Amino acid sequence: MLLMLLVLPGLAWPQAGQQNGTLVVSGQPGQTPVLQINGRSYVDITALARLINGSLSFKGSQVTLTLPGSGDNTPPPAASQPASGFSKEFLRAGIEEMSVIREWRSALINAVQNGYPVTDAFVAAYRGQASTNLRLASVAASTDSDHNAFQLLSNEFDNMQKLSNKVLAARKDMNYISGDALKDDPLNQQVLNCARSLAAMASSGQFQDDGSCH
Repeated sequence: MLLMLLVLPGLAWPQAGQQNGTLVVSGQPGQTPVLQINGRSYVDITALARLINGSLSFKGSQVTLTLPGSGDNTPPPAASQPASGFSKEFLRAGIEEMSVIREWRSALINAVQNGYPVTDAFVAAYRGQASTNLRLASVAASTDSDHNAFQLLSNEFDNMQKLSNKVLAARKDMNYISGDALKDDPLNQQVLNCARSLAAMASSGQFQDDGSCH
């Protein structure tokens, strides 16, 4: 609200005044006369309000000129936007899950390469933590991207578990596993490629399925 006190008796111009110009408001069409009275410039406040698309109200000797758009300084509420991208909670949980799966895979490859025993206890420790983190990621998922990425994350967990069980079964059957047996193993390559794809999505913050995790 712009408050203006104007001493304009009857809002009429004194006879001594004479028009000697016009007032133009930048950005507004039209104009209004300007009068010179005793060396001062005056405009008709009604004409001014009309010129700027404002409004007038009167209370006693006080005249209130309301500028367009100034009646409510509260910005309009932002339109709700559909959730997109990854939520912070899911991204954090997903990264923690991928970290455990990466450690699981590295430990498995290291055991095979060096001929270390792969036991149920060895596998259970990584599988248990990865399973817990996967549940946390499921709870944290809130956006469409979260839910779509969770399915791929779940596929990665399943494939890592299959790879781990494959090595565990071979050890139990006393089958020989060469040190580089997992190097060209399709399942191992799928786990690795999916991990890279998920890492790229986490880095960009956007879901993009390139088929690596199927």
